[in-house]
Amino acid sequence: MRCSIARAAAVSLLAGASFAVMGQTTTAGSSIATPRPIDPSASTTNPSARAIQNQNPYLGSTPEEQLTNGPVVLDLQQAVDRGLKYNLGLIDSVQADADERAQRLRALAALLPNISARAQQNFEDISYSEIGIKLPPLPGFAGLPATSGNFAYMDARVAVTQAIFNAELRDRYHAQGALEAASLLNTKDARDVVVFAVGAAFFQVIASEARVHTAQAQLASARELDTQVANQFKSEVSPEIDAIRAQVERQTAEQRLINASNDLEKDKLTLGRITGIPFEQPFTLRGAAEYYPLPVGSETAGTRYDLAGAAATVRASELTLKAAQAQRLPSLSLNADYGGAGTNPGHFNQVYTVSAGLSVPLYTGGRIKADIEEARADLVRRRAEYRDLGGRVKYDVRVAQLDAAASESSVKVAIQNKALAERALLQSQDRYSNGVTNYLEIVEAQEALAAANENYIQSLFSFNVSKIALARAMGAAETRLHDLFGGN
Repeated sequence: MRCSIARAAAVSLLAGASFAVMGQTTTAGSSIATPRPIDPSASTTNPSARAIQNQNPYLGSTPEEQLTNGPVVLDLQQAVDRGLKYNLGLIDSVQADADERAQRLRALAALLPNISARAQQNFEDISYSEIGIKLPPLPGFAGLPATSGNFAYMDARVAVTQAIFNAELRDRYHAQGALEAASLLNTKDARDVVVFAVGAAFFQVIASEARVHTAQAQLASARELDTQVANQFKSEVSPEIDAIRAQVERQTAEQRLINASNDLEKDKLTLGRITGIPFEQPFTLRGAAEYYPLPVGSETAGTRYDLAGAAATVRASELTLKAAQAQRLPSLSLNADYGGAGTNPGHFNQVYTVSAGLSVPLYTGGRIKADIEEARADLVRRRAEYRDLGGRVKYDVRVAQLDAAASESSVKVAIQNKALAERALLQSQDRYSNGVTNYLEIVEAQEALAAANENYIQSLFSFNVSKIALARAMGAAETRLHDLFGGN
């Protein structure tokens, strides 16, 4: 169950990352990308915020309360380390390990001796007729009194209860041990999910920062061109329509920068929520802003802990079925106690009891059969889930490999298109300055450069997310960060 939740969280995180890419696409030209709409279900008012957190705890965290002077600078590895320390999904998974450990200890306790000590002070008055004591009539004897009269005594003993042979308890203990092992493996898999969640949010901030820098450069170019066209209009070299167009382009660039900055701040808040950074703590990111090729040999298969955890769950189901079947077997137990009894501790006599019990189920009304059928159905379900997960792992790896290869090719093309668009804009500006062409050619060149920049940013973001998704699909994502991103 927990590994299914982790996989669902990873899918939702990847879908959210893809939606963020589409939602931040900047339309070239004079049109302005509208800000991302507010989702009422994701607001900060209760209870909707709690509902979202319960649906995907990997998007939450326990923020660190201590603030530092000045902004915190984080690279990818440092952000991942914070996520592994403060992310709510991983904390929940670790506590689930503790629950499974408690269940195993509880099953072990049923196999170990149960030792207890007890002491009691008794005051009694026994009715002879109640216990069936009576004497035949004797001449000159009136018979026994109705009761024994008041008397008191003390009893202090140490008692031991031990299951000598109980196949059901033994198999249930082994089943709990397998479930604990599965829980530990699922926690390791949860770490991979956290790495993916932090990585996707980290690269989203990097992409948003790149959009802000691009918007700043476009604004600077628009302002410079607006000034140039305004001067030419005053000198009656250019028509008024060019001055109006240049002013509209400058104002559009200003609004585009506002929107990009707004998206950047919200993406930083998302990363802070995942990694436990308080809202009041400013931070900046470093590294991973440039293209780093996919290293050769990075697709080597690793350990998928969720698959290993599913195998352990199958083993636990097999043992649970075996335990249900063992209910039909006899069980042998030992009960013993030893201590002293008397009117007071100074007059104690040695007392003890030793008994061995053999229990053989003869008729249970179909309860054992129902337990066996239930355990068998669960085993069939777990085996099917394990086989399905094995195929899904292969599917995830293959899809991640295809996405990484395709997105890397897109980045290479985007780099070339960006360089060509920059050259085309420079040539258009020179032609306009020399009076060879009109202002519309410059606008078209600016639109082409804006589209090329956005294509590069989006392609690089997709490539980085596909690499982190590949690391998660291959397993042991923590150990792959340095190879995939070059220590950034």
